[in-house]
Amino acid sequence: MARTHILLACTLTLLASSTAFAAIVEHSFHVQNLTVRRLCHEQVITAVNGSLPGPEIRVKEGDTIVVHVFNKSPYDITIHWHGVFQKLSAWADGPEYVTQCPICPGQSYTYKFKITKQEGTLWWHAHVSWLRATVHGALIIRPRFGRSYPFPKPYKEVPILLGEWWDANVINVENEALATGTEPNISDAFTINGKPGDLYPCSQNETYKLEVVQGKTYMLRIINAALNNQLFFKIANHKMKVVAIDAAYTEPYVTDIVILAPGQTIDVLLTTDQPVGSYYMAARPYHSIQGIPLPFDNTTTTGIIVYEDATSTNPIMPALPAFNDTNTAHKFYTNLTSLVNGPHWVPVPRNVDEHMFVTFGLNLAPCGGNATCVGPFGQRLSAGMNNESFLFPTSLSMLQAFFYNVSGIYTTDFPDKPPVEFDYTNPSISFDQSLIFAPKSTKVKKLKYNSTVEIVLQDTAFIAVENHPIHVHGFNFYVLAQGFGNYDPVNDPEKFNLINPQLRNTIAVPVGGWAVIRFIANNPGIWLVHCHFDVHMPWGLAMAFEVENGRTLLSTLPSPPADLPHC
Repeated sequence: MARTHILLACTLTLLASSTAFAAIVEHSFHVQNLTVRRLCHEQVITAVNGSLPGPEIRVKEGDTIVVHVFNKSPYDITIHWHGVFQKLSAWADGPEYVTQCPICPGQSYTYKFKITKQEGTLWWHAHVSWLRATVHGALIIRPRFGRSYPFPKPYKEVPILLGEWWDANVINVENEALATGTEPNISDAFTINGKPGDLYPCSQNETYKLEVVQGKTYMLRIINAALNNQLFFKIANHKMKVVAIDAAYTEPYVTDIVILAPGQTIDVLLTTDQPVGSYYMAARPYHSIQGIPLPFDNTTTTGIIVYEDATSTNPIMPALPAFNDTNTAHKFYTNLTSLVNGPHWVPVPRNVDEHMFVTFGLNLAPCGGNATCVGPFGQRLSAGMNNESFLFPTSLSMLQAFFYNVSGIYTTDFPDKPPVEFDYTNPSISFDQSLIFAPKSTKVKKLKYNSTVEIVLQDTAFIAVENHPIHVHGFNFYVLAQGFGNYDPVNDPEKFNLINPQLRNTIAVPVGGWAVIRFIANNPGIWLVHCHFDVHMPWGLAMAFEVENGRTLLSTLPSPPADLPHC
């Protein structure tokens, strides 16, 4: 009996100590207009606290984040905490009209959520229109007190945010394209930590510089915050060791180049083992579209790594891959594996409750009304999943409809497979008008609490094949396999990695190919799934999951906060 009491006392002491060292990290975000000078002229942007990128949030695993958002801008705003699980805090997830109505100009909302069982680099960004082009920042999660990284502690940690810049108001860029049903104007530059780099005009003094000490190891926390482009990233004459992706630890992987889709993050260890000097870090797009000649921003952003005591003013430039180097992109994406038995690792669930086969890609929609559309056949460019083009509600958020059992906002009949089978990646279907039109709808897939879901994500050749980054809100998923062409349900399951697959919240599905993901639906609420190319989301390349409440209080969505915005 005495031994039992001692064990109980020790357990309570450990619990108390872990709780005692968890902190409440509080920030205030003031969203408002900011005038900045880029590429030879001034531009008014929407920004947080007068900076681009916005404020960096640093926490430890187990901490609670409280962010008060004051909207002083002329636009509606919400903030999404990209990759955060939001266990029982779906009200803080942020996508407009999905988990909340927008914060209108002059209003405010407080996001409150806890970081649990996640370490690494995530980020936050606006989830309204194209505002995330300039409304974004890093969210850094370190191990909780008393725990350490599964690798030697780096000398210094440095966020590297890759962005995309328009010499225009991004709201206008999007709206002009939506009005005519065509592709929006491409960006004018890419950026590193908000600066385009000295290869662009008038940007000699708008180049990010990182001063380093020779012989030290730095952790670069790289985030692709660009709107519509995947990006290759390379540092001249240096290797990088990947140790985490999307805030999930990986087996160390040494490479001289990384690639990130919009929304993805990569933590790399960089050892400054080269002769004292200056070295460019550089990023340029991976443009995967095949079949049609679409314009894209074929420029390169640079930053400079400057060794202490360096005298050279001519940095060495890395040799970057060609913009369409799918082989290099695919090699990197498929060579990553999880760190089994690392912090927060959970083995892959073997029993699957829900099987889905989800096709996705571009579509067409009728021009409508008296509008003049300049898309193919005089119609409007659209997009969809399983021949359903997602339409966001406007009268009430989907999560409120879920919580209050309000009908008419969405339906629960999102299909488990496309309505017809076809040769998904055959270029001959690209403009097949019997297949290419997808009806507009607001459909979700209903899931039982704690069910295991497996999804085959299949690219299609409608309009053109492309590598699409698919982001799942609220969950990490295991990437079991990926490949090119049409998924083979007989032979491809033999390729599944059930031992140490990478964990992601955003998967870049191979161009003209497929990926298989699996996750446990252990969080009640409405969770958006969408392409993280922002050009594709208003076109309808999205769906959502409705995860039912469990049977206990700890598996039931709590009531909304009192200050939840109204539509």
